[in-house]
Amino acid sequence: MAAEYEKSDQFRGARISESDLSGLEVRDCAVDGLKIVDCYGEDVYVGGQFTRIVVNDVDVAAYVQGELDERQPERVLARGAVTPADYQAAWDAIEAMWAVTVDRARLMPQSALHERVDGEWSFVETQRHLLFATDAWLGNAVLEQEAPYHPLGLPSSGMPADVASALGLTLDATPSLDQVLAARSERMASVRRLVDGLTEAELDRVCRRKPADPYPDGEYVVRRCLGVVLGEEAEHHRYAARDLDTLARS
Repeated sequence: MAAEYEKSDQFRGARISESDLSGLEVRDCAVDGLKIVDCYGEDVYVGGQFTRIVVNDVDVAAYVQGELDERQPERVLARGAVTPADYQAAWDAIEAMWAVTVDRARLMPQSALHERVDGEWSFVETQRHLLFATDAWLGNAVLEQEAPYHPLGLPSSGMPADVASALGLTLDATPSLDQVLAARSERMASVRRLVDGLTEAELDRVCRRKPADPYPDGEYVVRRCLGVVLGEEAEHHRYAARDLDTLARS
Protein backbone atom coordinates (compact mmCIF):
# COMPACT_ATOMS: atom_id res chain seq x y z
CA MET A 1 0.00 0.00 0.00
CA ALA A 2 1.34 3.44 -0.93
CA ALA A 3 2.47 5.67 1.91
CA GLU A 4 0.34 8.70 2.75
CA TYR A 5 1.55 11.95 4.28
CA GLU A 6 -0.83 14.60 5.58
CA LYS A 7 -0.12 18.08 6.95
CA SER A 8 3.59 17.34 6.95
CA ASP A 9 6.58 19.63 6.43
CA GLN A 10 9.14 16.83 6.24
CA PHE A 11 9.59 17.39 2.51
CA ARG A 12 10.23 21.13 2.73
CA GLY A 13 13.53 21.80 0.97
CA ALA A 14 14.04 18.09 0.29
CA ARG A 15 15.97 16.82 -2.73
CA ILE A 16 14.80 13.60 -4.37
CA SER A 17 17.07 12.16 -7.04
CA GLU A 18 17.31 8.98 -9.11
CA SER A 19 14.06 7.70 -7.62
CA ASP A 20 10.90 6.19 -9.06
CA LEU A 21 8.06 8.64 -8.39
CA SER A 22 5.62 7.05 -10.83
CA GLY A 23 2.07 7.56 -9.60
CA LEU A 24 3.10 10.17 -7.03
CA GLU A 25 0.19 12.46 -6.17
CA VAL A 26 0.71 15.85 -4.51
CA ARG A 27 -2.62 17.38 -3.50
CA ASP A 28 -3.56 20.63 -1.70
CA CYS A 29 0.08 21.45 -0.98
CA ALA A 30 2.19 24.61 -1.05
CA VAL A 31 4.69 24.14 -3.88
CA ASP A 32 6.31 27.58 -4.17
CA GLY A 33 9.81 27.09 -5.56
CA LEU A 34 9.16 23.47 -6.55
CA LYS A 35 11.63 22.27 -9.19
CA ILE A 36 11.38 19.18 -11.36
CA VAL A 37 14.61 18.95 -13.33
CA ASP A 38 15.85 16.44 -15.92
CA CYS A 39 12.92 14.14 -15.31
CA TYR A 40 10.97 12.17 -17.87
CA GLY A 41 7.46 10.80 -18.24
CA GLU A 42 4.78 10.19 -20.82
CA ASP A 43 1.79 11.40 -18.80
CA VAL A 44 2.22 14.30 -16.33
CA TYR A 45 -0.70 16.34 -15.00
CA VAL A 46 -0.33 19.67 -13.17
CA GLY A 47 -3.37 21.50 -11.84
CA GLY A 48 -3.73 24.46 -9.51
CA GLN A 49 -3.28 28.21 -9.26
CA PHE A 50 0.17 29.30 -10.36
CA THR A 51 1.50 32.83 -10.90
CA ARG A 52 4.49 31.49 -12.83
CA ILE A 53 5.07 27.96 -14.06
CA VAL A 54 8.06 27.21 -16.25
CA VAL A 55 8.20 24.14 -18.49
CA ASN A 56 11.56 23.57 -20.17
CA ASP A 57 12.54 27.23 -19.64
CA VAL A 58 9.23 28.59 -21.00
CA ASP A 59 6.77 30.34 -18.65
CA VAL A 60 3.43 28.85 -19.69
CA ALA A 61 1.21 30.42 -17.01
CA ALA A 62 -0.18 33.17 -19.26
CA TYR A 63 -0.81 30.71 -22.08
CA VAL A 64 -2.71 28.35 -19.78
CA GLN A 65 -4.75 31.22 -18.35
CA GLY A 66 -5.65 32.43 -21.84
CA GLU A 67 -6.60 28.96 -23.03
CA LEU A 68 -8.87 28.37 -20.03
CA ASP A 69 -10.47 31.80 -20.44
CA GLU A 70 -11.21 31.07 -24.09
CA ARG A 71 -12.82 27.77 -23.21
CA GLN A 72 -14.84 29.25 -20.35
CA PRO A 73 -15.61 32.99 -20.65
CA GLU A 74 -17.40 32.87 -17.28
CA ARG A 75 -13.97 32.78 -15.64
CA VAL A 76 -13.15 36.17 -17.15
CA LEU A 77 -16.43 37.69 -15.96
CA ALA A 78 -15.96 36.30 -12.45
CA ARG A 79 -12.34 37.41 -12.18
CA GLY A 80 -12.84 40.84 -13.70
CA ALA A 81 -15.99 41.97 -11.89
CA VAL A 82 -15.59 45.47 -10.45
CA THR A 83 -18.89 47.34 -10.68
CA PRO A 84 -22.35 46.18 -9.55
CA ALA A 85 -23.24 45.66 -13.22
CA ASP A 86 -20.15 43.45 -13.65
CA TYR A 87 -21.21 41.21 -10.77
CA GLN A 88 -24.73 40.97 -12.16
CA ALA A 89 -23.42 40.00 -15.60
CA ALA A 90 -21.08 37.40 -14.09
CA TRP A 91 -23.88 35.85 -12.08
CA ASP A 92 -26.18 35.81 -15.12
CA ALA A 93 -23.53 33.80 -16.97
CA ILE A 94 -22.93 31.44 -14.05
CA GLU A 95 -26.63 30.69 -13.64
CA ALA A 96 -26.96 29.94 -17.36
CA MET A 97 -23.78 27.85 -17.34
CA TRP A 98 -24.93 25.61 -14.49
CA ALA A 99 -28.47 25.27 -15.87
CA VAL A 100 -27.08 23.65 -19.02
CA THR A 101 -24.68 21.40 -17.12
CA VAL A 102 -27.26 20.25 -14.57
CA ASP A 103 -29.64 19.35 -17.41
CA ARG A 104 -26.83 17.32 -18.94
CA ALA A 105 -26.08 15.60 -15.64
CA ARG A 106 -29.72 14.59 -15.18
CA LEU A 107 -29.50 12.56 -18.38
CA MET A 108 -26.78 10.37 -16.88
CA PRO A 109 -27.28 7.40 -14.53
CA GLN A 110 -27.61 8.52 -10.93
CA SER A 111 -24.74 6.25 -9.94
CA ALA A 112 -22.41 8.16 -12.26
CA LEU A 113 -23.17 11.41 -10.45
CA HIS A 114 -21.76 9.91 -7.25
CA GLU A 115 -18.68 8.52 -9.01
CA ARG A 116 -15.29 10.14 -8.50
CA VAL A 117 -13.01 10.54 -11.51
CA ASP A 118 -9.28 10.24 -10.72
CA GLY A 119 -10.00 10.85 -7.05
CA GLU A 120 -11.74 14.20 -7.60
CA TRP A 121 -15.11 15.09 -6.15
CA SER A 122 -18.15 13.54 -7.79
CA PHE A 123 -20.75 15.78 -9.43
CA VAL A 124 -22.93 15.60 -6.31
CA GLU A 125 -19.96 16.36 -4.04
CA THR A 126 -19.07 19.35 -6.20
CA GLN A 127 -22.59 20.71 -5.72
CA ARG A 128 -22.23 20.14 -1.97
CA HIS A 129 -18.96 22.05 -1.93
CA LEU A 130 -20.46 25.02 -3.78
CA LEU A 131 -23.29 24.95 -1.25
CA PHE A 132 -20.73 25.30 1.54
CA ALA A 133 -18.79 28.03 -0.27
CA THR A 134 -21.92 30.15 -0.65
CA ASP A 135 -22.88 29.56 2.99
CA ALA A 136 -19.43 30.58 4.22
CA TRP A 137 -18.70 33.59 2.03
CA LEU A 138 -22.24 34.89 1.59
CA GLY A 139 -24.55 33.51 4.27
CA ASN A 140 -22.07 33.85 7.11
CA ALA A 141 -19.67 36.65 6.16
CA VAL A 142 -21.87 38.97 4.09
CA LEU A 143 -25.43 38.31 5.26
CA GLU A 144 -24.54 37.37 8.86
CA GLN A 145 -27.27 34.75 9.02
CA GLU A 146 -27.96 33.12 12.36
CA ALA A 147 -27.56 29.59 10.99
CA PRO A 148 -25.79 29.98 7.64
CA TYR A 149 -24.51 26.44 7.08
CA HIS A 150 -26.63 23.78 5.40
CA PRO A 151 -25.78 20.32 6.81
CA LEU A 152 -25.12 18.95 3.32
CA GLY A 153 -22.36 21.50 2.68
CA LEU A 154 -18.95 19.99 1.94
CA PRO A 155 -15.85 22.03 2.86
CA SER A 156 -12.36 21.51 1.50
CA SER A 157 -10.58 18.41 2.67
CA GLY A 158 -8.30 20.49 4.87
CA MET A 159 -11.06 21.35 7.35
CA PRO A 160 -10.81 19.16 10.49
CA ALA A 161 -13.82 16.93 11.10
CA ASP A 162 -14.52 18.46 14.52
CA VAL A 163 -14.60 21.97 13.04
CA ALA A 164 -16.97 20.83 10.31
CA SER A 165 -19.19 19.19 12.90
CA ALA A 166 -19.26 22.39 14.95
CA LEU A 167 -20.57 24.20 11.88
CA GLY A 168 -23.40 21.68 11.64
CA LEU A 169 -22.04 19.88 8.58
CA THR A 170 -22.68 16.18 7.97
CA LEU A 171 -19.59 15.19 6.01
CA ASP A 172 -20.56 11.53 5.57
CA ALA A 173 -24.02 12.32 4.18
CA THR A 174 -24.99 10.59 0.93
CA PRO A 175 -27.71 12.84 -0.50
CA SER A 176 -29.29 12.52 -3.92
CA LEU A 177 -28.62 15.09 -6.59
CA ASP A 178 -32.13 16.49 -6.17
CA GLN A 179 -31.62 16.99 -2.43
CA VAL A 180 -28.43 18.95 -2.97
CA LEU A 181 -29.81 20.96 -5.87
CA ALA A 182 -32.82 21.99 -3.79
CA ALA A 183 -30.47 23.56 -1.25
CA ARG A 184 -28.28 24.98 -4.03
CA SER A 185 -31.29 26.62 -5.61
CA GLU A 186 -32.06 28.49 -2.39
CA ARG A 187 -28.46 29.67 -2.06
CA MET A 188 -28.20 30.73 -5.68
CA ALA A 189 -31.38 32.74 -5.22
CA SER A 190 -29.70 34.50 -2.30
CA VAL A 191 -26.78 35.44 -4.53
CA ARG A 192 -29.22 36.71 -7.15
CA ARG A 193 -30.96 38.95 -4.63
CA LEU A 194 -27.62 40.30 -3.45
CA VAL A 195 -26.19 41.10 -6.88
CA ASP A 196 -29.47 42.64 -8.07
CA GLY A 197 -29.36 45.09 -5.17
CA LEU A 198 -25.64 45.83 -5.21
CA THR A 199 -24.29 49.35 -4.86
CA GLU A 200 -20.71 50.58 -4.83
CA ALA A 201 -21.05 51.30 -1.11
CA GLU A 202 -22.26 47.76 -0.42
CA LEU A 203 -19.39 46.26 -2.40
CA ASP A 204 -16.88 48.09 -0.22
CA ARG A 205 -18.62 47.34 3.08
CA VAL A 206 -16.37 45.53 5.56
CA CYS A 207 -17.96 42.33 6.85
CA ARG A 208 -18.07 41.82 10.59
CA ARG A 209 -17.55 38.07 10.25
CA LYS A 210 -15.01 35.95 8.46
CA PRO A 211 -16.30 33.04 6.36
CA ALA A 212 -15.64 30.34 8.98
CA ASP A 213 -13.32 29.66 11.89
CA PRO A 214 -10.61 27.94 9.80
CA TYR A 215 -10.16 31.09 7.69
CA PRO A 216 -7.53 33.58 8.91
CA ASP A 217 -8.48 36.78 10.66
CA GLY A 218 -8.43 39.78 8.37
CA GLU A 219 -10.53 42.29 6.51
CA TYR A 220 -13.25 40.71 4.39
CA VAL A 221 -15.14 43.20 2.24
CA VAL A 222 -18.28 42.28 0.31
CA ARG A 223 -16.58 42.45 -3.09
CA ARG A 224 -13.90 40.02 -1.94
CA CYS A 225 -16.46 37.57 -0.56
CA LEU A 226 -18.66 37.78 -3.63
CA GLY A 227 -15.60 37.38 -5.84
CA VAL A 228 -14.75 34.12 -4.08
CA VAL A 229 -18.27 32.81 -4.65
CA LEU A 230 -18.08 33.67 -8.36
CA GLY A 231 -14.63 32.15 -8.68
CA GLU A 232 -15.65 28.93 -6.94
CA GLU A 233 -18.66 28.57 -9.21
CA ALA A 234 -16.59 29.07 -12.37
CA GLU A 235 -13.64 26.86 -11.43
CA HIS A 236 -15.66 23.97 -10.05
CA HIS A 237 -17.87 24.03 -13.10
CA ARG A 238 -14.74 23.43 -15.18
CA TYR A 239 -13.85 20.41 -13.06
CA ALA A 240 -17.41 19.07 -13.12
CA ALA A 241 -17.79 19.43 -16.88
CA ARG A 242 -14.41 17.79 -17.44
CA ASP A 243 -15.38 14.79 -15.32
CA LEU A 244 -18.82 14.49 -16.92
CA ASP A 245 -17.00 14.20 -20.24
CA THR A 246 -14.90 11.36 -18.84
CA LEU A 247 -17.96 9.58 -17.40
CA ALA A 248 -19.83 9.95 -20.68
CA ARG A 249 -16.96 8.35 -22.61
CA SER A 250 -16.84 5.43 -20.20
